[in-house]
Amino acid sequence: MPTALAAPLADLVLILHLAVVLFVVFGLVAIVAGNVGRRRWPGVNRRGFRLAHLAAIGIVAAQAWLGQTCPLTLLENWLRRQAGQPAYGGQGFIADWLHRLLFYSAPDWVFALLYSGFGLLVLAAWCYFPPRPRNSGDRTP
Repeated sequence: MPTALAAPLADLVLILHLAVVLFVVFGLVAIVAGNVGRRRWPGVNRRGFRLAHLAAIGIVAAQAWLGQTCPLTLLENWLRRQAGQPAYGGQGFIADWLHRLLFYSAPDWVFALLYSGFGLLVLAAWCYFPPRPRNSGDRTP
């Protein structure tokens, strides 16, 4: 891999990682908010969206319990090393702030419990606001 490409690719992986985190966190917010009140938000009860959301937090929680590092983190670190950059810190202003948002220092069991608790909230939302098949008469697109 050309080292000139490694740093921008590492930044893209970091942005993708942030997008996954935002999908998991704000996906649950959208599901709950989209089902509370008089107006339904389009798409939050689609089976595909809900399955992707449940799978995303399920994978994160399983990796935490198995002691595995996220593949996006591994890929980003590898790309940073290919670019001659340190794995964390020193990548530039935006990358540094994204790292501060995404990565925290705590024992692994803390993250496993947090991810599992969030996964249980996602499961509760699944049960309380079940996804609807496309042909259920639901008018949400």
